[in-house]
Amino acid sequence: VSYTDILVKAVAKALAEHRIVNSTLVGEQIKVFEDINVGVAVATEKGLVVPVAHNADKKSLKEIASTLNDLVEKARASKLSKEELTGGTFTITNLGMFGVEIFTPIINPPETAILGVGKVTEKPAVVNKEITVKPMMYLSLSYDHRVIDGAPAAQFLQKVKQYLENPHVLAYL
Repeated sequence: VSYTDILVKAVAKALAEHRIVNSTLVGEQIKVFEDINVGVAVATEKGLVVPVAHNADKKSLKEIASTLNDLVEKARASKLSKEELTGGTFTITNLGMFGVEIFTPIINPPETAILGVGKVTEKPAVVNKEITVKPMMYLSLSYDHRVIDGAPAAQFLQKVKQYLENPHVLAYL
């Protein structure tokens, strides 16, 4: 199980609790998607593609890991089907492997939001009044302010953070 697998599971669960983030703007109307389909940006020799883990909220962490492994292999071999590239309702983009800590991701239309993930770095943290070293990362949420205000966006991001800080909980969801 990779960091990306855990991120997809955490985001899918947070989207299930904060449905407005899993939406789009159709004309002047907000449409909340029924399915939670998380796209993951993948850099390939031919450019960026975003394969989609359909119904990610209904998959176990192990199923997400298997799905993403398959999608990434297909992406790098230019063998993704149309179905595997369409239907995303939210995207995760990770530049951590390039050493990037913080960046501002651009929303992938027609989605309403995208999560940018920076590199994981060991940093000092205070836990139970003692200094310890923990893996830390920056998350950047870009969202369409016509659909989501700051408070609901922050609540969604707060939920993602809670799940990431307690990944053992995700194994049972």
